[in-house]
Amino acid sequence: MIGARYRPGVGLEVGELPVPEIGDGDLLVRVRATAICGTDLKILSCGHRKLKPGQSIVLGHEFAGTIERVGSRVTGFHVGMRVGVVPNIGCGRCEMCARGLMNMCPRYSAFGIDRDGSHAEFVNIPEAAIAQGNVVVLPDAVSMIEAALVEPLSCVANGMRVVRLRAGETVLLYGAGPMGLLNLMFALVLGAAQVYVIDPNSARLEVANRLGASAVLNPEHASVVDWIRDLTHGRGVDVVIVAAGVGRLQAEAVQVLAPFGRVCLFAGLANGHAPVPLDTNAIHYKNLVVTGMTGGTISDYRTSLKLIESGRFDIKKIISHVLTLRELEHAYKLAMGSAGMKIVLTNEDRP
Repeated sequence: MIGARYRPGVGLEVGELPVPEIGDGDLLVRVRATAICGTDLKILSCGHRKLKPGQSIVLGHEFAGTIERVGSRVTGFHVGMRVGVVPNIGCGRCEMCARGLMNMCPRYSAFGIDRDGSHAEFVNIPEAAIAQGNVVVLPDAVSMIEAALVEPLSCVANGMRVVRLRAGETVLLYGAGPMGLLNLMFALVLGAAQVYVIDPNSARLEVANRLGASAVLNPEHASVVDWIRDLTHGRGVDVVIVAAGVGRLQAEAVQVLAPFGRVCLFAGLANGHAPVPLDTNAIHYKNLVVTGMTGGTISDYRTSLKLIESGRFDIKKIISHVLTLRELEHAYKLAMGSAGMKIVLTNEDRP
């Protein structure tokens, strides 16, 4: 099979790989659609803390496919079934797993992170993932291309839950990349009255406008703090979502919040980044909440799938390229060059 493998010290290798073997409790899934995530690009740049020394992996954790083979002890699944897969597999024994928060398990494993992922034609789904409910049967109304993007949307669902966005509130969003735009769309679905978007890329700001942003700003042209002060008549916004991994934006976010405002540090910073200074007096006197999130739960995944199925969330709007798995190398070059938005790879046959 064709696949994209990351090797420490070497980088990305695209070529032929053996089809994974499966055990009696496993599933073999034929990948029908898979997307490239910013995390894939971060791994190429600086590896991942969960990788063992010298370990190489097939990248990719946003995917959907059809079951190709079923282990002899697996029940409830059959060959040909259309499925999506939640990528984080918990240990199944800790407090976080007991609460259904496998993404917070201190010993979690994940496709494309520390086990072979979906940037290949087949993926082995282990018994533990099946037992925890990570394999989700797809409704007929959701295409494979849409299903490949349920996982990133589940991260947004998680972030919106922790920041407690309510209908009628105002939102400032830093970052108009794919994840930023998903946050924009989700905020509007939840009933945000205004969503303001910041990004230095004018093409991405145009996309944000088309998706319903109330106003957009290139921060190279004006002060974000002054802009928000003018737009809100000095009040500030109720919610800030920092969907760009830039420390100074996290610090600035506190300055534009209204009393009782909340900020979600949606994007993480690169390893080795200096500590970010926060105005703790602003947090104290304005009763602000600073929170964060990472990944999404199985519940977030199912919620996101229902939103797409309902037709209220047209996730295809953030896709800029649909290529085939045979074009993996080209797809990564596009992604690393920040060309377009979300890049989805499919099998050559009908996805």
